[in-house]
Amino acid sequence: MKHITFYLDFLSPYTWLAFERLPQELQGLSYSVSYQPVLLGALLQHHGQRGPAEMPHKREWTYRQVLWLAHQQGTLLQMPAAHPFNPLPLLRLAFACVGEAVPGGMPNRYVTGTILRHVWQGGGADALDPARLQALVALLQPPQPPDSDGVKQRLRQSTDAALKQGVFGVPAFRVDDHLFWGQDALPMLRAYLVGDPWFDGPDWDAAASVAQGLRR
Repeated sequence: MKHITFYLDFLSPYTWLAFERLPQELQGLSYSVSYQPVLLGALLQHHGQRGPAEMPHKREWTYRQVLWLAHQQGTLLQMPAAHPFNPLPLLRLAFACVGEAVPGGMPNRYVTGTILRHVWQGGGADALDPARLQALVALLQPPQPPDSDGVKQRLRQSTDAALKQGVFGVPAFRVDDHLFWGQDALPMLRAYLVGDPWFDGPDWDAAASVAQGLRR
């Protein structure tokens, strides 16, 4: 059985689409998944990038595209009142739900999905509305305070670990030593899991040897 590490940030609409699509895309396969929340902003800063929602025209296109993709795959997606927003309260809540008794543990699918639905199926409400956040905490009943130092440290460690694995964006999926990025990479992920011989050929490794002809 192959194990998939699913790197995510609740800020990302593509994460929500991938979360919902993953079981259907991998139907019939034997696998396990761990959900690893990371701070997307830290990944982007590390790699010298800006998020698509930070660029005016790309921002509009991104929202149109994710709404179309949601329509296409039959997933309800409602843009929150403000985006992008600071995802730290939600990321910390996810780790607070794990508990100190599970060193290195990650939130389960229920916790991950509940927080994602809070953002992307919230009827257009503000994801950081204090009353909504309070209700979300009451629903999940985390065994640790989300603003505790231990929880904050676990999020930092998770993000740092993702960077060491070469993660540069979300959603991302790691299986063995192969990293797949993006909601649209799910068919490629499935192909790897079923043993597509392409992955044993030269192209996967050859991609890393292409010379960079222009640097900005």
